[in-house]
Amino acid sequence: MKKYTEMTDEELVIAYMDGDARAFDEILSRYQARIYSYFLYVVGNEDEANELFQDTFVKVIVHLQEQRYTSMGLFNYWIIRIAHNIISDKFRRNDRRFIKDANETNDLTRINNDALTVSSYDNEIMRKQTFDELHKMVDNLPAEQREMVYLRYFEELSFKEIAEITGVSINTALGRMRYAIINLRKMANMVYL
Repeated sequence: MKKYTEMTDEELVIAYMDGDARAFDEILSRYQARIYSYFLYVVGNEDEANELFQDTFVKVIVHLQEQRYTSMGLFNYWIIRIAHNIISDKFRRNDRRFIKDANETNDLTRINNDALTVSSYDNEIMRKQTFDELHKMVDNLPAEQREMVYLRYFEELSFKEIAEITGVSINTALGRMRYAIINLRKMANMVYL
């Protein structure tokens, strides 16, 4: 038998559904940082991210124990979809106390592209400062826009995949990303004025 670290996600899931609890430990170790980072990025609060993370993995365990996962080689998307649904449910319940919404002072239409694309070694410090500023600006985006930025640029998913995971049309996903970029440009204009 293969070591757990050598098994695919699908093999681990099947082993867990067949009663091998140690297989789930490997699944958890593979996805823990990724799912937690997703929540932390969207909600910007460690306590809330931990709560959402726990809710997600409880739901994953329940679904797997009830044999409600069909192996099609898409476990990665399945678990991200569950995470997205957990956070969407939280938002729907109007429990928005932890969401940072953009305000009227956020004007993100002018990102200084030269500062973001500097590639010389001498300007490494400037790039890090710019990245830190950009990260702060992304934190100020509405939750739906932060989620789009995270899935597109950190998870490197296509808009089709993002649309499937978030349960919206491709046009809606593109629109949210467009508004995120517009808002980032507005905020950058304020920073670099």
